[in-house]
Amino acid sequence: MVAAKRVNGQRVGYKRVSTVDQNTVRQLDGMEFDRVFEDHASGKDTNRPELQQVLKYVRTGDTLVVHSMDRLARNLGDLLKTIEGLNARGVVVEFVKEGLVFTGEDSAMSKLMLAIMGGVAEFERAMIRERQREGIASAKARGVYAGHGRPSKLEADQVAAIRGRVDGGTNIATLAREYGVSRQTLYRALGE
Repeated sequence: MVAAKRVNGQRVGYKRVSTVDQNTVRQLDGMEFDRVFEDHASGKDTNRPELQQVLKYVRTGDTLVVHSMDRLARNLGDLLKTIEGLNARGVVVEFVKEGLVFTGEDSAMSKLMLAIMGGVAEFERAMIRERQREGIASAKARGVYAGHGRPSKLEADQVAAIRGRVDGGTNIATLAREYGVSRQTLYRALGE
């Protein structure tokens, strides 16, 4: 079944950051859209709730605008598959940072740029993983790696005091500001 073409295609934005603590303010700043989708999830694959929603939402004649290629996908295979799938449905894909637009009727040079830029994003992700593995191996060799993430920003006595205040009705946001940590850090500390 072919989707009905919208008379005036919509401009749809997609934003992504890797964690809940990060924000998307600088992505697509000052641009106007009919609708914006925003994920707070790793870009390691396309299994992100808002990405899946935007892929279902866009129709023939729409333009999907993304800040940069690495916000849409971190590996070349996912990037190419996503763009080709959207273009096949008549959706234009625009990357602001790279200044590239893909319509499905692109030149050989456009396709080469897509492959190169997507390959660079995948290479960067592989380098980050390699540096993480090297850092963990180095920390283990020095005997300072505990194996369960970064050390807590809060001491055990602080967590106990916070727990007591939460039980007494103090707001998490207030406590986060007071202790100079994120709400997520407090939730994590209280959950341990």
